[in-house]
Amino acid sequence: MTQEKPLRVYRNEDVERIAAFIPRGHMHTRLILVLKDQVIVLQEATVAAIVRAYASVALHPSRRAVELERRRLAKGERKPLFAEHQLVETNRAEEEVLEWAEELLGRAAEANKGETP
Repeated sequence: MTQEKPLRVYRNEDVERIAAFIPRGHMHTRLILVLKDQVIVLQEATVAAIVRAYASVALHPSRRAVELERRRLAKGERKPLFAEHQLVETNRAEEEVLEWAEELLGRAAEANKGETP
């Protein structure tokens, strides 16, 4: 399902700084993550999708996993003024998403000499 990509786990102590800001002349928020080995800049829509996914699991009494996937939506499929590319919830079963995520977490633990990521 997922192509092999580098797997990194960032603990709280690996995050040096976070900044949220709206660049001059723009309307949408950006988020900068300064990590121990790289800097990541996320656009507002991505941060909103992360928050949506996080809240749907963290605040739900029994939900254990959710997956969002990038989809290209035609004008008739998306809200006015929304981006063509959206991160939307997939139809994958919660158990399937959980198994996939735990497998990745296990690979990360192996790469970190058994430490729990």
